[in-house]
Amino acid sequence: MALNIKPLGDRVVVEPLEEEQATFAGGQLVLPDTAKEKPQQGKVLAVGPGRLDEDGKRIPLEVKVGDTVVYAKYAGTSFKTKDGTEILFLKETDILAILE
Repeated sequence: MALNIKPLGDRVVVEPLEEEQATFAGGQLVLPDTAKEKPQQGKVLAVGPGRLDEDGKRIPLEVKVGDTVVYAKYAGTSFKTKDGTEILFLKETDILAILE
Protein backbone atom coordinates (compact mmCIF):
# COMPACT_ATOMS: atom_id res chain seq x y z
CA MET A 1 0.00 0.00 0.00
CA ALA A 2 1.42 3.38 -0.99
CA LEU A 3 0.97 5.72 1.93
CA ASN A 4 1.67 9.43 1.74
CA ILE A 5 1.61 10.23 5.46
CA LYS A 6 4.40 11.89 7.44
CA PRO A 7 3.84 11.42 11.19
CA LEU A 8 5.09 14.14 13.52
CA GLY A 9 7.39 13.80 16.52
CA ASP A 10 7.36 10.35 18.10
CA ARG A 11 4.26 9.19 16.23
CA VAL A 12 4.17 5.90 14.32
CA VAL A 13 1.66 4.80 11.64
CA VAL A 14 0.76 1.12 11.96
CA GLU A 15 -1.46 -1.13 9.84
CA PRO A 16 -3.16 -3.59 12.25
CA LEU A 17 -2.71 -7.26 11.35
CA GLU A 18 -5.84 -9.32 11.76
CA GLU A 19 -5.39 -12.46 13.81
CA GLU A 20 -6.08 -15.79 12.17
CA GLN A 21 -9.63 -17.10 12.41
CA ALA A 22 -10.33 -20.04 14.71
CA THR A 23 -11.28 -23.26 12.96
CA PHE A 24 -13.12 -26.38 14.03
CA ALA A 25 -13.69 -29.83 12.51
CA GLY A 26 -16.61 -28.66 10.34
CA GLY A 27 -14.81 -25.63 8.88
CA GLN A 28 -14.10 -22.06 9.82
CA LEU A 29 -15.66 -20.34 12.81
CA VAL A 30 -16.86 -16.88 11.77
CA LEU A 31 -17.36 -14.27 14.47
CA PRO A 32 -19.18 -10.99 13.95
CA ASP A 33 -16.93 -7.89 14.04
CA THR A 34 -18.45 -6.85 17.38
CA ALA A 35 -17.26 -10.09 19.04
CA LYS A 36 -13.70 -9.95 17.69
CA GLU A 37 -10.77 -8.79 19.81
CA LYS A 38 -8.96 -5.69 18.65
CA PRO A 39 -5.67 -6.64 16.97
CA GLN A 40 -2.55 -5.88 18.99
CA GLN A 41 -0.02 -6.53 16.25
CA GLY A 42 0.70 -4.43 13.24
CA LYS A 43 3.16 -3.49 10.53
CA VAL A 44 4.88 -0.11 10.77
CA LEU A 45 4.10 1.95 7.65
CA ALA A 46 5.69 5.28 8.61
CA VAL A 47 7.60 6.84 11.52
CA GLY A 48 8.10 10.40 12.67
CA PRO A 49 11.52 11.99 13.13
CA GLY A 50 11.49 11.40 16.91
CA ARG A 51 10.83 13.54 19.96
CA LEU A 52 12.92 16.43 21.19
CA ASP A 53 14.70 16.23 24.55
CA GLU A 54 15.01 19.13 27.00
CA ASP A 55 18.05 20.49 25.12
CA GLY A 56 16.23 20.44 21.77
CA LYS A 57 18.13 17.40 20.48
CA ARG A 58 16.17 14.91 18.39
CA ILE A 59 15.85 11.41 19.89
CA PRO A 60 15.29 8.97 17.00
CA LEU A 61 12.63 6.24 17.25
CA GLU A 62 13.58 2.62 17.94
CA VAL A 63 11.07 1.26 15.41
CA LYS A 64 11.44 1.55 11.65
CA VAL A 65 9.23 1.12 8.60
CA GLY A 66 8.56 -2.58 7.97
CA ASP A 67 8.83 -3.69 11.62
CA THR A 68 6.05 -5.88 13.01
CA VAL A 69 5.15 -4.58 16.45
CA VAL A 70 2.95 -5.40 19.43
CA TYR A 71 1.10 -2.41 20.86
CA ALA A 72 -1.14 -1.66 23.82
CA LYS A 73 -4.69 -2.97 23.36
CA TYR A 74 -6.59 0.32 23.32
CA ALA A 75 -3.74 2.55 22.14
CA GLY A 76 -3.72 5.01 19.29
CA THR A 77 -6.14 6.77 17.04
CA SER A 78 -7.65 4.82 14.16
CA PHE A 79 -8.07 6.33 10.71
CA LYS A 80 -9.56 4.96 7.50
CA THR A 81 -7.69 5.80 4.29
CA LYS A 82 -9.45 6.64 1.01
CA ASP A 83 -9.13 3.01 -0.12
CA GLY A 84 -10.75 1.80 3.13
CA THR A 85 -7.61 0.54 4.84
CA GLU A 86 -7.66 0.93 8.62
CA ILE A 87 -4.46 2.43 10.07
CA LEU A 88 -3.46 3.52 13.57
CA PHE A 89 -1.51 6.53 14.76
CA LEU A 90 0.44 5.53 17.88
CA LYS A 91 3.00 7.20 20.10
CA GLU A 92 6.19 5.20 20.31
CA THR A 93 5.51 4.65 24.02
CA ASP A 94 2.33 2.71 23.05
CA ILE A 95 4.50 0.12 21.27
CA LEU A 96 5.42 -2.71 23.61
CA ALA A 97 7.78 -4.80 21.45
CA ILE A 98 9.18 -5.46 18.01
CA LEU A 99 8.56 -9.02 16.76
CA GLU A 100 11.57 -10.64 15.08
